[in-house]
Amino acid sequence: MWNDATLMDNQRFKKLCRLPQLGVYVDEAHHLFGANLEKELRSGGANKTTLRNTINMLAEATSIVACYNYTGTPYVKRQVLPEVVYAYGLRDSISHGFLKDADPIGFDNVKNEEFLKKSITMFWERYGGKTYEGLPPKMAIFAASVAEATDVVRPAVEKILSELNVSLDTILVNTGDTTVTKNDDIRDFNNLDVLGTEGSRKQFIILVEKGREGWNCRSLLGIALFRSPKSKIFVLQATMRCLRKLTDEQLKATVFLSKENLDTLDEELRNNYNMEIKDLGQSSDKKKNSYKVRVLPPPRSIKMKRIWHEYSLIEKEYSEPIDFKVSEIDDAKYESKMYEKGSIRLELSTKETVIDDIKDQMRYSRFSLVGEISRYMNLSCVLISRILSEAIDGFDNLVEVVNKHNEVLDDVIIPKIFNTLYEVKSEQKNEDVDVILLKEPKDSGYYEFSADENLVIEKDHNSFTPEEIKKSFHADTYCFDSKPEKECFLQYISSKKVKEIYFTGMFTANQGDLFVQYYDPESKRIRQYYPDFLAKMNDGSYQLIEVKGDNMIDDEVVKAKAEAAEEMSVASGMKYVMYAGSVLMKQNVLEHPPVTYSEEPSPLLMVAEDPVPYGK
Repeated sequence: MWNDATLMDNQRFKKLCRLPQLGVYVDEAHHLFGANLEKELRSGGANKTTLRNTINMLAEATSIVACYNYTGTPYVKRQVLPEVVYAYGLRDSISHGFLKDADPIGFDNVKNEEFLKKSITMFWERYGGKTYEGLPPKMAIFAASVAEATDVVRPAVEKILSELNVSLDTILVNTGDTTVTKNDDIRDFNNLDVLGTEGSRKQFIILVEKGREGWNCRSLLGIALFRSPKSKIFVLQATMRCLRKLTDEQLKATVFLSKENLDTLDEELRNNYNMEIKDLGQSSDKKKNSYKVRVLPPPRSIKMKRIWHEYSLIEKEYSEPIDFKVSEIDDAKYESKMYEKGSIRLELSTKETVIDDIKDQMRYSRFSLVGEISRYMNLSCVLISRILSEAIDGFDNLVEVVNKHNEVLDDVIIPKIFNTLYEVKSEQKNEDVDVILLKEPKDSGYYEFSADENLVIEKDHNSFTPEEIKKSFHADTYCFDSKPEKECFLQYISSKKVKEIYFTGMFTANQGDLFVQYYDPESKRIRQYYPDFLAKMNDGSYQLIEVKGDNMIDDEVVKAKAEAAEEMSVASGMKYVMYAGSVLMKQNVLEHPPVTYSEEPSPLLMVAEDPVPYGK
């Protein structure tokens, strides 16, 4: 159907086609690859976006002398977008003063309202009453929905500002909903950096799905994002909004995030900038080169077991008092904490601060506690009242502990009652799968990685013998993350005990199938973990190998990965080995095996007598 907008668009296109020469400049150029960036990158752009079609049509109709694509996120899953001619990284931009620095602060064990109070108060303490180039500093507060912005966030912000004696006229709400955001609000939003306007006097900007891209607010010095957005990239996009330069002197913005969003920011920096928060402060002299990594025949695969658990529930009779052992509860577990990095440019240590004073705890009585547990578990109030009254800890003591830390209700009280009334039976199940170590990239012919040249080993390395080359290289280039990883590879490829050794840690989702599913105790989610190496020994056994820095061996998440990897390895007739980096650098682990993941001998570390045949 034709309309005025369509005709106008056609007229503009025809005028462009009349130009004898045309230069095309594309901002936010990652959109050339469509909504599913990673899929588009893998396909080589087979699914053309409207923007890409338009450029192609212009190229057919006129002479395009150049097409320049600009984006602040040139990486997709650590792969650089195609045809990058020049890149100027985030770290260098901050180091050289072209962008603000930022102080990322994460909050754990706090509620939304508590988060807002602490964030706004800290922002005001840092920037309140100041102006920069005549502009008062702004703070963007992101809400998950229009309803949350109007019914939760705005009332909370108004209450906090009133307590701080800050005018409520400094609040601006931009939701995209015309019943909430009026034309005057849009005008003020567009004038945030225009000196002397009503918009420039706004300081607390409540947003819903705004400010992700194309929003240039130089006076923005604070970001607050508590809820986990549907898209992880939103955390990165929102954070980057406050880095635009303001004044000749480099300023430092403050980014307030939930602990989950702080971890997401770190992850997205890796995916989109090929770096981590801690990497941003490293010397720019340490250059990384780009490597085109190609898959080498024949295809390598291995038969393994995928493991999962099925659960059934059996009811039990309540027969004896429960000892909740609330006196043994570690208060530190429930402390509200704030994590402050100080800078995204410098590798500063994370400062941890207890902020229990901001917690808004529910106060229970005997009756309300019984009612809450009964409602949650769908059980009789009479039964719950009897259980709590007969508890060894004492009913009043239980109420006191729950009022001190509401989380004890979900972590201790309810689970204890559940385990008293029900028995959960678990059955481990598995299936045989063919695991492909490395898949052929679709269309492009290679994978692209950035790495320190000192940590790269290529198949044609002149130090390897023909026998050693036959042991490895399912890809022509291995890009290691650390010296211990490289050392581990060299020890294995040179050992007469090893028949095959493959570096698998550099290949992740959509590149290889060698992964372990594990339960992440921090995020409370099922995630995938990619071991560093797969080795086939001359005695017919197999090893899954992980290299970890000494400081990470006892990390809770690392242990969870190791436990899941051992379970899968045993079921597959393999052995899981974890080496500390310092050990690899001091001794040959194949000649003098160190203590691995378990400090005490464990049957989980034993190799099956009949290992699974390798390959197809």
